Amino acid sequence: MHHICAYLNNMDFSKKSINNLVLVSVVFTGLLFIVTWNPTALKSAIFSFQKHSTSQSNVPNVTMIRDELEAALSNAAMATDKTVIITIVNKAYVEPHNDQYPTMLDLFLEGFWVGEETRSLLDHLLVVAMDQTAYDRCSFRRLNCYRLLTDGVDFTEEKLYMSQDFIKMMWTRTRFLLDVLKRGYNFIFTDTDIIWLRNPFPRLRFNGTDDLQISTDNFNGNPRSQKNPINTGFYHIRANNKTITLFQIWYATRLNSTGLKEQDVLGNLIYKRVATELGLNLRFLDTLYFSGFCRDSKDVRSVVTVHANCCRSISAKVADLTAVLKDWKRFKQSKLGASTAKRMAAQNTTNAVFKFKWSNHIACFNSWRKPSAN
Repeated sequence: MHHICAYLNNMDFSKKSINNLVLVSVVFTGLLFIVTWNPTALKSAIFSFQKHSTSQSNVPNVTMIRDELEAALSNAAMATDKTVIITIVNKAYVEPHNDQYPTMLDLFLEGFWVGEETRSLLDHLLVVAMDQTAYDRCSFRRLNCYRLLTDGVDFTEEKLYMSQDFIKMMWTRTRFLLDVLKRGYNFIFTDTDIIWLRNPFPRLRFNGTDDLQISTDNFNGNPRSQKNPINTGFYHIRANNKTITLFQIWYATRLNSTGLKEQDVLGNLIYKRVATELGLNLRFLDTLYFSGFCRDSKDVRSVVTVHANCCRSISAKVADLTAVLKDWKRFKQSKLGASTAKRMAAQNTTNAVFKFKWSNHIACFNSWRKPSAN
């Protein structure tokens, strides 16, 4: 282990040939194998990743147009703490499915319009486009947009859940977000299939100690329990050496994680207490506030976001998120909305007492019955 660390610490990637890059991949894989079977060795090796670039793989090369990306991040960042809200889209998310509106991006933006104290947050949203059509659609809406260039891979079409292209796209996303962290920007990452019904910042903690606050598919009741099943569709992360190192290890681990999506790999790292060894403070978000189709919020008066997780296709997500927005508008227009909701909130009553019920996520339920096209 000592020799592996020494090798990594003395390595200068800018002066090495492609053969050395291959060697680094082997070293990373060996290190991860050692960590898996000898967790106590992790702490002495962990910071060896901190100053080094990631190795090559079948994940497409991502071209960072550094001056344009920095300008886009700076334009969207909050002046107080350099926090940006980031979402990533492709053609499939910005154009109608079978010529039927709304699109996924339409629904995402509608949430900011009809949500509570959310409209001003659009000033801090950066939409990252993975193809030219997505970028053009974003620019037409006068949003903060950035075009992410990927070499040799077409990310324009829908990538069905857990297909090989889906997994590759998720790793490309992780690599990009690592670059954002390295630039010193804190960010909320949000999938575009999430409706923001309320401003999430009051529900997130900014005490200077929580490094990563991440959503869950099924909250177990303990915000510090690393057994919570995470969901990387929504999280807030602070840019520091610890979080950068976590992302470097996370991205490097893909080399030994064939068939796993990035969310599963990060979940495994957390479960193996890699984040703890790094000294990160993690907070797992309650589905009462940060909900999804895996677990509906039980309190419409408190819900902040609704994620179309546990769903396989874009068309199904669009159908059921459209129903979510109708439910929300129905709630706001009813006598349960506005001041009445605030008054009754003090009574700690539930949706059942309110007689409010989310629409069933029928399209998403049925999406699992359809055969994969990939």
